[in-house]
Amino acid sequence: MFFTITTTLYKKPISPTRSLINLSTPQKKPNATSSTHNTSTCISSRDLHRLTVNPQQPSIFLASTSWSHCFGILKKKKEMVAVDQYIIATFFASLAGFLLLFLLRRNGKKTTKKDAGTYKIGNDIVHSAVGNGDYSSPDGTDVIIVGAGVAGAALAHTLGKDGKRVHVIERDLTEPDRIVGELLQPGGYLKLIELGLEDCVEEIDAQRVLGYALFKDGKSAKLSYPLEKFHADVAGRSFHNGRFIQRMREKAATLPNVRLEQGTVTSLLEENGTIKGVQYKTKNSQELRAYAPLTIVCDGCFSNLRRSLCKPKVDVPSCFVGLVLENCQLPFENHGHVILADPSPILFYPISSTEIRCLVDVPGQKLPSIGNGEMAKYLKTMVAPQVPPEIRDAFVNAVDKGSIRTMPNRSMPADPQPTPGALLMGDAFNMRHPLTGGGMTVALSDIVVLRNLLKPLQDFRDAAALSRYLESFYTLRKPVASTINTLAGALYKVFSSSPDQARKEMRQACFDYLSLGGVFSNGPVALLSGLNPRPLSLVLHFFAVAIFGVGRLLAPFPSPERIWIGARLISGASSIIFPIIKAEGVRQMFFPATVPAVYRAPPVD
Repeated sequence: MFFTITTTLYKKPISPTRSLINLSTPQKKPNATSSTHNTSTCISSRDLHRLTVNPQQPSIFLASTSWSHCFGILKKKKEMVAVDQYIIATFFASLAGFLLLFLLRRNGKKTTKKDAGTYKIGNDIVHSAVGNGDYSSPDGTDVIIVGAGVAGAALAHTLGKDGKRVHVIERDLTEPDRIVGELLQPGGYLKLIELGLEDCVEEIDAQRVLGYALFKDGKSAKLSYPLEKFHADVAGRSFHNGRFIQRMREKAATLPNVRLEQGTVTSLLEENGTIKGVQYKTKNSQELRAYAPLTIVCDGCFSNLRRSLCKPKVDVPSCFVGLVLENCQLPFENHGHVILADPSPILFYPISSTEIRCLVDVPGQKLPSIGNGEMAKYLKTMVAPQVPPEIRDAFVNAVDKGSIRTMPNRSMPADPQPTPGALLMGDAFNMRHPLTGGGMTVALSDIVVLRNLLKPLQDFRDAAALSRYLESFYTLRKPVASTINTLAGALYKVFSSSPDQARKEMRQACFDYLSLGGVFSNGPVALLSGLNPRPLSLVLHFFAVAIFGVGRLLAPFPSPERIWIGARLISGASSIIFPIIKAEGVRQMFFPATVPAVYRAPPVD
């Protein structure tokens, strides 16, 4: 380290009483071309101890006032040495501080920029420990699919059929045993046909579903699907969820370019903001990594990978308590049954030729204990009296049998965070209340949209370009997804009982409106079934129910109290549907043509 001291050179000796600094070694004469004024002399800290006051030699006067004052007090050599020690100490302290600051800033940049060479394990992300590595799969895999449920298995078969090389990693390849995902709406069945998977509902004792039956206060209304314009085979299907999934897995595994492997994906592999693959543990507990240009996460409603790919806002409004009723007949054959019970709805639908699934909705997340018998008591005393008489005994027998299952009902609006190299699908990406049985319909519709986007592409290696192109997926899926999501959330709130008089009137108005038949039932049922995915039609029918309820209140003669209840009914209807629409995205839901991403062309290979 050097200190540069600006000096003025004098030819005459200067009085020893002045504050001077001389170099102990003879100074070189300046070149003839150099100026004799305003020259600079560089003095190292190593040579400072040789500075003495010597009036007999030419001297260098300090022009800087602060330096002149500092060195003016150095009248003795001891004082000079003391000052020199402080300077040396200051130098080394400054050097140490500079090095520390440099190291801290360097580490900070590595953390924020996620540079190659960092290695960090979080809940769902592993940043690659090797920079500039080759992330291509040894077997040339195009797509890694995490999860082989309804969405994952159907997607694997669809992409494999289009010639893509697919690696599916599923936590458990044995047959699942769930109490939801058992009712496929007619709109979902049409998507199944479009994907070439309609034979997956065969040979599993699946039952045709032709509509719904609605029950309230001893009255009933039959609501059939508007299937007149479709082929005779088109209808809803209900089945054991595990049997349906196993059929799709088997069909996907028949394709030579689809590989199914049992393993638990623990994290995504990321390099400079791009997902390169996954890290997973095999069933033999061996830690492995798999690489592909595109990773699609379909690991279900309990996904532990979604946090890095979206902004999850999971709500759990209620739980389902599941039972299986055996050897009994529903009041309306081949129809799902919805009982508007207190405090919330009860569902019945066939899942085989001899079994009927019962799902009792219990609001909140706290359930009566199954172990100490509180749940059985609750079902017998609170629920059984509200069950239709035709199946009440079978319901009580199922409770006594003790095979009671529970499942939290989750809802989560789609809020994607586009990430190069990765995509979310299925319940890992978007959930709605299962009251309307629309989850599989949305998942299969999403797969059709994604297939159509990926079909013209032969190469997925340009992750950034692919990510920009696939942003259109989030808008193109909206007609089906937002219609079913909004209807599910709105119907659950309308069908649940409430002490508020306006909410009671809304519930009764909905039942009476659907009981009118014709366009009043066909319209809402077509929306629910996925046959008419039009968000605007949904909003019109919803407020038509509210206005119908107000009309019931005001006829034949309005009163101030009834007018006030009617105003609260309209306000309550707005407070139900508008937050759901806002969460779904007003622009994407009603004005998708204004979203620029819809018009992006496929990236050029």
